[in-house]
Amino acid sequence: MKDAKRLLSYVRRGIDDYKMIEEGDKIAVGVSAGKDSLTLLCAMAELRRFYPIKFDLVAITIDMGFEGSDFSAIEKLCRELDVEYHIVPSQISKIIFDIRKEKSPCSLCAKMRRGALHNAAKELGCTSVALGHHFDDAIETFMLNLFFEGRIGCFSPVSYLSRIGLRLIRPMVYMPEKDVRYFAAKNELPVVKSSCPADGNTEREEMKKLLSELDRRHKGLRYRIFGAMQRGEIDGFKAIGRLGGIEAYTDNEE
Repeated sequence: MKDAKRLLSYVRRGIDDYKMIEEGDKIAVGVSAGKDSLTLLCAMAELRRFYPIKFDLVAITIDMGFEGSDFSAIEKLCRELDVEYHIVPSQISKIIFDIRKEKSPCSLCAKMRRGALHNAAKELGCTSVALGHHFDDAIETFMLNLFFEGRIGCFSPVSYLSRIGLRLIRPMVYMPEKDVRYFAAKNELPVVKSSCPADGNTEREEMKKLLSELDRRHKGLRYRIFGAMQRGEIDGFKAIGRLGGIEAYTDNEE
């Protein structure tokens, strides 16, 4: 992999700080064919070679059922990475857009995709599911909850699904989206543009644009928000491994 050093630095620090991996884990990477999940897949495959805690890896794609979906390039990447790959067919797109005709489909879609991914991971004997949420995703989620739900909260770096017996981990929680984009482009990862009719027209996109504008005017805003989340111990964001969290990276950001 090209320019993997920075990627692995972010991912390893996130895993160490939040103690995401245990000896003998079998980790399922949820692969959507987007840049985030493909970058995570590459990072976990590379980390598996030298990380002192041994773990196994599989990749799972939930086929939403959109016409023309082609995952052959991802299958090829998984072969190159020596990662077992599974495609799980579903009727999620048909249920949401044809049967229910949802006007605001994102929440239900995410819930159904999560359920299908978790069930597939459990059937494959996995102990954990790794998701491709990155640093900017965490900040956007925190701000979305504040703006649109009037609550302070975010997804957790690590959480446990007691009902199904799986741990959810987000190894790229320290990695800024611009670094994800750079790595995906540099390595020519087989990113497939989403076929979802709602893609690019969501509250999250609105928040992304707002934060970009505010960050241009107030340099370092994203890092201050993330630091506040850590200091406030929002939903497990207090780093429980080494101290310092994301703040160690801010001085080197352009």
